[in-house]
Amino acid sequence: MSVERETAALVGASAGAGAIVTFVGIARASSKSGEQVDRLVLEDHPSLTRQSLDEIAAAAVARFDVSAIRIAHRTGTIPAGEPIVFAGAAAPHRREAFEAVDYLMDRLKTEAVFWKREEGPGGSRWIEPTDADHAAKERW
Repeated sequence: MSVERETAALVGASAGAGAIVTFVGIARASSKSGEQVDRLVLEDHPSLTRQSLDEIAAAAVARFDVSAIRIAHRTGTIPAGEPIVFAGAAAPHRREAFEAVDYLMDRLKTEAVFWKREEGPGGSRWIEPTDADHAAKERW
């Protein structure tokens, strides 16, 4: 995933937009408990995962006054420090673009069809959405 290419594609699709907001999630080098993480492994089901991303994007388009939405999510082994996810929105005004991206990320964290695990010197740990992730999604 190239953040620059994703941004350029969003700009290209943003006819009439006065604002573009993007978010890039990065693989962390430590777990929530502070253990070293060398890599994140994201497993997917190609058709179900794509469908979940498309449904989240469509819901954002229906909910917010946006001219374009873009989601890109890596799968496979991702070294700590590298981008994992790109979420972007183009809208007539900044508020809608910011809210749309915030909404996308809250839904992606809790609903996108991925199986995630952290790997490091301490072993491998599966990652599930937290109570805080679910609470953030409930704001919408």
